[in-house]
Amino acid sequence: MNTLLAFAPFLVFALVDRLVSPVAGLTSGALIAAALAVRDAMSRNRKVKVLEVGTLILFGALAIYALFGKMPASIIWARLCVDAGLLLIVLVSMAVRCPFTLQYAREGNAETLWLEPEFIRVNYVITAVWAAAFAVMVAADLVMFYMPNVPIRIGIWTTIIAIYAAVKFTSWYPNRKS
Repeated sequence: MNTLLAFAPFLVFALVDRLVSPVAGLTSGALIAAALAVRDAMSRNRKVKVLEVGTLILFGALAIYALFGKMPASIIWARLCVDAGLLLIVLVSMAVRCPFTLQYAREGNAETLWLEPEFIRVNYVITAVWAAAFAVMVAADLVMFYMPNVPIRIGIWTTIIAIYAAVKFTSWYPNRKS
């Protein structure tokens, strides 16, 4: 559940971006990311995680750039930046040998499992599936950006399906029969 809560800044961004503006969406995402990071920093049972720090940096930087820079006011451009940033965070977490799901999995499992090769492998696989979902979202954003005649609902449905598939895989994969 905490893994899904970590995506709250992205969900708030998507909603506010669509209903208000990209700048309001980015700012809202930054505020939610900050709240989650502060919550974990102040908790005795949690630690601030790579995804949360990356999300805070991503939304904070994009919000500042949107407010003071020359970022296009396009919803698609903002989505592309956010989705590409999220993909980058996930890929970097794997590159530095700390797949983002590992930190969440450790909170819900006994410490004796943390160094087990299967436990670590499962988290690499799940993180790779999330990376694939985000890559699909980036591809959809690129299509929407460069082919504005494509209906926006194609991008929205692609995002919903990609995230749904990643969520279902995340809940199924650790419990599968080997």
